[in-house]
Amino acid sequence: MPFTEPADLTFECRSVSAKFIEPSGQIVQRPIEIRTNPITGRTCRIAFSRIHEKEAGTDTLPHPPPDANETRKCPFCRPQVNSQTPGLHPDLVSLKRLSRGDSLLFPNLYPYGCYSAVSLFDDQHFVEIGKAIASSYADSFINSIQYLAKVINHDPQAVYMAITQNHLPSAGGSLLHPHLQINADRVPGNHHRFLQQRANDFYRHSRDYLFSSYFKYEKEEGSRYIGTTGSWEWMAAFAPEGFFEIWGILPGATSLLRVTKADWRDLAQGVINIQHFYRGICRNGYNLGLLSVETPSSRLELRVVILVRSNYAPWVRNDHTGFEVMLGDMTTFIPPEQTAEWARPYFLA
Repeated sequence: MPFTEPADLTFECRSVSAKFIEPSGQIVQRPIEIRTNPITGRTCRIAFSRIHEKEAGTDTLPHPPPDANETRKCPFCRPQVNSQTPGLHPDLVSLKRLSRGDSLLFPNLYPYGCYSAVSLFDDQHFVEIGKAIASSYADSFINSIQYLAKVINHDPQAVYMAITQNHLPSAGGSLLHPHLQINADRVPGNHHRFLQQRANDFYRHSRDYLFSSYFKYEKEEGSRYIGTTGSWEWMAAFAPEGFFEIWGILPGATSLLRVTKADWRDLAQGVINIQHFYRGICRNGYNLGLLSVETPSSRLELRVVILVRSNYAPWVRNDHTGFEVMLGDMTTFIPPEQTAEWARPYFLA
């Protein structure tokens, strides 16, 4: 029985092939699948012929970074965190820093927007992928929301919010000490602007939520669906724009500021599950992102995106080539259906 695609969501795949003569003299065809992202309309390519390629640095989990024990030089480690990090502006909050459990939040010394902050997990300088404690993640998420609530109260027009993470330098991290980046601004990022319009248009045409419709289809179809942690629904991205890209969707939730503490704990557990999966395939770097538009009219639901980056290890190839940077099409080697199959065991109780 065919699965019915939601209105205005098309899960499109197109197969092409390259024909050539191998060095052995044999004529061969190599398949490539071009998928169109149902949300953005952007295409990606899956180069099946490279699925068994020996990728340097992924036979085993790479060794920890050389400065994994350099706690005295890290501005995020105690006691220097109190003297080497900035304090929150008194117009925003009376405290210099916000705390929740072991999490400490303070402004980003090198801000990317009007309200840019850092939320630490705890006082561990280096935490290997898959080794974080779920409660430390939850505390850091909740601490971030405490900050964003104060921002919106102070500046009601700073509605474009984001929580991101760069794990290790290969993912863009400048410090090893585990932390989240928080940003709120009056000016939307490109993804904010596009997703807000897409979600609002979808709701106006279908009277349904964009990401809810997406996940319902994926859950019914099944090949990319992974599992749940609480109310969060997890699946491999149909048209990935990064290696082993996984989405977590919180259906019907359109505001970071109205998510329950239980939901943050469930999100933290899902993130840890994915880290265990990445560790199981010997990857050590990743990016995480969660966006929201904090207006009453926004129909953009919460979706966390997590994807692997190149391993942080000597002589490892970057995950972005001229094809991605110059043509704009991400090229991966593993089909999302395989990603989901490998990830599902990490979501079993």
